Amino acid sequence: MNTIADTRRKSIQPTLARLPPLTSLRAFVATARHLSFLGAAEELHVTSAAVGQQIRLLEDYLGQSLFHRVRGQLQLTAAGLALVPGLTNAFDVVLATMTQFTASDHDLPIRVSVAPSFASKWLIPRLEGLREAAPGLQILVDASTHLTDLNTGDTDCAIRYGSGVYPGLVVDHLFSEAVVPICSPEFAERHWLWNGPQAIEGVPLLHEDGAEHDHSCPDWNGWLRAEGLSLRLPQGGFRLSQSSLVIDAALAGQGLGLGKIRLAEAELKVGRLVTPFGGSQAVNFSYFFVTTPAKERLTRVELFRNWLQAEVKTLRTIGDILSRNTLRRLDIAAAE
Repeated sequence: MNTIADTRRKSIQPTLARLPPLTSLRAFVATARHLSFLGAAEELHVTSAAVGQQIRLLEDYLGQSLFHRVRGQLQLTAAGLALVPGLTNAFDVVLATMTQFTASDHDLPIRVSVAPSFASKWLIPRLEGLREAAPGLQILVDASTHLTDLNTGDTDCAIRYGSGVYPGLVVDHLFSEAVVPICSPEFAERHWLWNGPQAIEGVPLLHEDGAEHDHSCPDWNGWLRAEGLSLRLPQGGFRLSQSSLVIDAALAGQGLGLGKIRLAEAELKVGRLVTPFGGSQAVNFSYFFVTTPAKERLTRVELFRNWLQAEVKTLRTIGDILSRNTLRRLDIAAAE
């Protein structure tokens, strides 16, 4: 038996003249994103009552509910879930179109969110290449450990160090990471580290702590276990909140650290840092480029993304990065 709502749904033939108000559609997309009238209201700069009224207008137009409450929490109904993808994509296209209409991509700087260590050790040293590849493109590097909401903020794209699971975003895998013992050549000589890992028992160590550290990355105890070593770690040492600080402290001769190879690559290449013993250990996290489907279409984002992908293709493998240090280690062992 057909209900009045069923009959009404069948009678609606969507055309531009018969679309529901765009204000109601916009309120629905924002509410679906936040699953909260208050969150949608803050995004749209209106009251939560106004959002609720627009949702009711849209439900009346469609003849069915789009949200229901479960234990005080908004949840999408089956009808609401069916509407989300298409309407979200449609508004993304509108936003991208209006952005391109109101300002040239080349006139606006691309805002890239990155972790401080990646910014200082990998991205910034390569920006001259970006300037040559995309003359006139301005870049604003937002170096922070806080994750940016690319859907609602001004940030165009990000380079994230993580698992790569970022629902709703465009994701490119850039490269993986591994850690290896690092120190200055002078530090290695002073503490006889070329003789092997047993020297670690009397050496000041550098430990990474803080927001940038991930649990897939071994600490010194984990690294020793993976190498099949049972050694007593020295007391003390320095605990540092960022990967870049571990590298800087090692460069300054302050200790022996477990350094991320991709971030220490430039210093390892010229011999300012060395790997006195042991092998590299891969971590579960990798580096990823991420943006939204709407911002992916922006010319400035496309230029930056293309340059980034080209730059990644020129990178040496982790094995190649460490090969020079291995040869140096063998040369020193032979000389002794």
